[in-house]
Amino acid sequence: MDILGVLLILLSLIGVIVGVVGLIKGSIKVLKIISRKQVGLLILACFILFIVGGAMISTGATDTPATVAGDVAKQVTDIDGAEETSSQTVKELEQEKALSTDGNGDVDEEPPASAPDVLATTTTVSRDLEVHFIDVGQADSILIKAPGGNMLIDAGNNGDADLITSYIKKQGVKTLDVVIGTHPHEDHIGSLDVVIDTFDIGKVYMPKVEHTTQTIEDVLLAIKNKGLKITAPVAGSTFNVGEVKCRILAPNSSKYDDLNNYSIVIKLEFGNTSFLFTGDAEKVSEDEMLQKHKDKLSSDVLKVGHHGSNSSTIQGFLDKVNPKYAVVMVGKNNSYEHPHKVVMNRLKEKGVTVYRTDENSTIVANSDGNNITFNTKPGSYLGSSSGGGTTGSIAPTTPAPNTKEPPNVTNNNRTVYWTPNGKSYHYTDKCSTLSRSKTILSGPLSSCPKSDPCDRCTY
Repeated sequence: MDILGVLLILLSLIGVIVGVVGLIKGSIKVLKIISRKQVGLLILACFILFIVGGAMISTGATDTPATVAGDVAKQVTDIDGAEETSSQTVKELEQEKALSTDGNGDVDEEPPASAPDVLATTTTVSRDLEVHFIDVGQADSILIKAPGGNMLIDAGNNGDADLITSYIKKQGVKTLDVVIGTHPHEDHIGSLDVVIDTFDIGKVYMPKVEHTTQTIEDVLLAIKNKGLKITAPVAGSTFNVGEVKCRILAPNSSKYDDLNNYSIVIKLEFGNTSFLFTGDAEKVSEDEMLQKHKDKLSSDVLKVGHHGSNSSTIQGFLDKVNPKYAVVMVGKNNSYEHPHKVVMNRLKEKGVTVYRTDENSTIVANSDGNNITFNTKPGSYLGSSSGGGTTGSIAPTTPAPNTKEPPNVTNNNRTVYWTPNGKSYHYTDKCSTLSRSKTILSGPLSSCPKSDPCDRCTY
């Protein structure tokens, strides 16, 4: 094909040359062409042969300039089309952004319904959430292992430091992104200083309240030595721990008569599941939450307030939370006779499945963002019927200024009780904070090596 094409081109060139001569002379006698019109037709035929020959050569070649030019033209066309698509996408995004802002250009707090949200869907959670209700007797300590972060709510009594730190380490946790001391009672922050000393800590939340004990001073010193600062809770605000959203629902006032009502209340949201941790919040705080955050209270799991005391979990609050499950953190045979029967009956009447550390020991709840499972069988609805009003409340029901002294503090001959590693002395060896201690020492107050009175049994 290439050779034939070349021959046709040569012939056409020769024909053109002969034709030009024929135009000058007026005829081509060799070819018996006797007029210039016939010569013109010859030249036209030669041009046609030239084009045919060139075409025959081009079809036999690959990647000729014409072919490359065509490919480049196609690529340019593709790029132009992509630019048009990109431009269209940008315009669509700008339109979506305009729809998600108000007239002042402020982004709405809630994302559009179509926007992916870790807390609103179950397709984006990377692994399960674990909530460990650590058995620390008549006290609270809750470890939360979330996808991408860890949090600890409370740290039991002073004597629980080894138990809590060992448990956290066994879970493979080295960093606690958030640590919360719900309120300054020893059964909630007793071992918080050791926890802060032992692990890498991100942020510490504690309520803003004046209350001076050796336990609090130890916690504050640990925070200072670690170069940390205390973050005061703001009701209604939120923060994230990995893929989990945490919403602060209490405290809602700056002053309370009872330390329990300073408790930081946290709602944890993960996928379509939620947990409500209430510390020792009592009726006053629960009423405030009903007034200010009633639309945020509904939760799948309720950590029952104040160890199941009848000073907490009022009917209206329980109805609004409307949990499927409840966890009561309480010590066996505790001197406060927690949990109280009236609270357990409320849970039973609502059909709430109950788990309790005095019967189940450490309780672990697992959430995949859709469903919640537990590591143990449910507990009972048994409770003490001796509680009435605020009886059994750990904290006093009257204001507790810093200057308040425990009764008979000047009676140096009074027998008191303490443990070698504890920080407080006690008026009774039946104090629930001593229930887990193997070694309990006793003697007159004058010879006691502990200077901090227990804020549970000495008031």
